[in-house]
Amino acid sequence: MRTNKKGRKLYKTKEKNYYGKSPVGKVFSAVLSVLLIGGLGFIGYSVAEPLLNYNKKVDDDTSNTAPTTEPTQEETVPDESSTSEVAQDPRTNEIYKAAAVSANAMNSINALEAALEAVPTDQGIEYVEIPLKISGGNIYYATSNYEAQSAGAVQSSLSLSEVVAAVESAGYKPAAIISTFWDNILPSTYPQAGYVTVDDGSQWIDNNYDSGGKPWVSPYSDVAVNYICSIAEEVAASGFDKVICSDFMFPHFRDTDLEMLDSRLSGKERFMALTSVANLLYDKITSGGSRMIVEVSAAEILSNNADILQPMMLTADTVVVDINMDEISWGISDGWTIYEFSGTPAEKTKKCLGFISEKLEGFNVAVRISGDSATTEELINAKEEIADFGYRSFVIG
Repeated sequence: MRTNKKGRKLYKTKEKNYYGKSPVGKVFSAVLSVLLIGGLGFIGYSVAEPLLNYNKKVDDDTSNTAPTTEPTQEETVPDESSTSEVAQDPRTNEIYKAAAVSANAMNSINALEAALEAVPTDQGIEYVEIPLKISGGNIYYATSNYEAQSAGAVQSSLSLSEVVAAVESAGYKPAAIISTFWDNILPSTYPQAGYVTVDDGSQWIDNNYDSGGKPWVSPYSDVAVNYICSIAEEVAASGFDKVICSDFMFPHFRDTDLEMLDSRLSGKERFMALTSVANLLYDKITSGGSRMIVEVSAAEILSNNADILQPMMLTADTVVVDINMDEISWGISDGWTIYEFSGTPAEKTKKCLGFISEKLEGFNVAVRISGDSATTEELINAKEEIADFGYRSFVIG
């Protein structure tokens, strides 16, 4: 259930002694001093050298204790160009510049063409993202999938070939958006696709029926996984350059929910259910001639519900993080901290990335700036903030 849990707010924000000696005594004393210093120096060097070789510190200031010498072969600092090549992450190479059209644009070919004409032409946009299966489960193309038809998920008569042709005719490359596990439609008709209670196998919903409770598809259900894979294969084989798979997520379970559900949902390794499906989708989408990208909501990251962010487990190396102004403007809670956002979309974007950028390490990141409450101009202005965090890929809308 996508509700904010209230919690305590945390603010992160910012002398020498001289003795008389005879001439002979002085000479004898000097000789002893030289021998003593030399011996101590030998011992000190013998002890210090292994320690220095074990843990050298490049920035140590030794100018007051030893003469400057040319570095030996062992002390030579490696060439910076060679180390940068070793450290370079190939995931950071791809630049993805895109705009997304709304689901309303999929009502007819005329509506889609009008939406394509409205794409900003001065932002270097190469791809246009088309919402084919959206959060909630509705499908906006004429799929041949039987379960989608019988569940009443299909909301558009446009064929995939029509959509691809329209995007390419407008001068862009087509990219598809497919929501995965935020689907309340399929399990309404096929209960085995959703979460069930462990005691009697009854269907779990995210609230009581009187309050609009809905079922969700589960990554532990073969019915749900096969359904999502079928949609993805159909889309990938139809000419889309990229397929963006979103909503790899679990519902926001309450403690009382977890008590009645599969114990795996309370475990630390539940993310493996999501990553395994993501990798399966990657294989099927790649086999169909497209490339898969994972999308995750910034709100889910802030609420610690972004289980899919496992760079060592995912085959897909690019992540689109969606900063939706409508979602974050109400504040996001992780159960302990409340993250509040105010100001312009640009200010909200900068603040949000400040909170989540560390959690995106290990991925090639594209930042989506979206939200019905913001104008296209405001979204474009907000997009300019991502460069300060080292991101060059973006999606507008």
